[in-house]
Amino acid sequence: MKSLNQRYAGLLVLAVILVLLPVVLTNPFYIDVAIRIALNAVVVIALNLLMGYTGQISLGHAGFYGMGAYASAALTTHMNWPPVLALVVGAAATGVLAFVVARPILKLKGHTLAMATLGLGIIISIAINNESQWTGGPDGIGVPAFTLFDFTIEGEKAWYAVSAGLLLLMTWFALNLIDSPVGRALQAIHGSEVASRVAGVDTAKFKARVFVLSAVVASIAGSISAHYIGFITPGMAGFFHSIELVTMVVVGGMASVFGSIIGAALLTILPQLLQTFEGWEVVVFGVILMATMIFLPKGLVPSIAQRLRSRKPKEA
Repeated sequence: MKSLNQRYAGLLVLAVILVLLPVVLTNPFYIDVAIRIALNAVVVIALNLLMGYTGQISLGHAGFYGMGAYASAALTTHMNWPPVLALVVGAAATGVLAFVVARPILKLKGHTLAMATLGLGIIISIAINNESQWTGGPDGIGVPAFTLFDFTIEGEKAWYAVSAGLLLLMTWFALNLIDSPVGRALQAIHGSEVASRVAGVDTAKFKARVFVLSAVVASIAGSISAHYIGFITPGMAGFFHSIELVTMVVVGGMASVFGSIIGAALLTILPQLLQTFEGWEVVVFGVILMATMIFLPKGLVPSIAQRLRSRKPKEA
């Protein structure tokens, strides 16, 4: 019951913040940053289910993000498909690819698993660059506005409502999943695969399922981002974007849903602050990652929460 109350208290606080942000942020630039934070946070929460809760490393998730974005761009531009249908087909195709590669890849562990997922991401990125007749190649491709029947989503406020709603939905889903039997099985796998198998957990099945789930969520977020931005390039499916997503998970906190949101917020805002130091973003990301691993190995939110809990008895 205490866990349930904490879960919904956090969700309520997040909902209040999301409702109040458009009132406080009157500048369209800040609304744009908030939209990007929300969309990144959706991907990072799903990636944290894979990395933080299940213990499976992925360095190629930007590839799934790019698949969703380019599926929406290519199908709506070249074949005049409705954006919703293109989004669904892109997510389904991403899910099928993730399912096909999940079993062989997730048999690996540690650095070999990291290299395998990195290779998958690179393959997707190369395919996007080479299929220029569909993707525009290195030059990128324009993406039509997102329409649903006769309604077109346009303007920062409308897109903010969509991204905030998606973030709230993803947060609610992740919190409920973690406290379910499936979530406990994922955490058991993280603790010890051998012990999980002895306890009757089908580790291969659960690892494959969470891998597919995180890939599909990344694809959906990529599709929505593509329609919001209006023009996409292969960089969104590249290695550096994958590293950004992993860094958001690690900095915010492994196995922390709200830590994923904090990590996404910090590392989405950071490039805006570093615009005068163009080309140094990678260095700064590396420094932040190293500092987090040294001083806050569990990430910001879990480390702060642990310190607050440890101080309570002393104050009493």
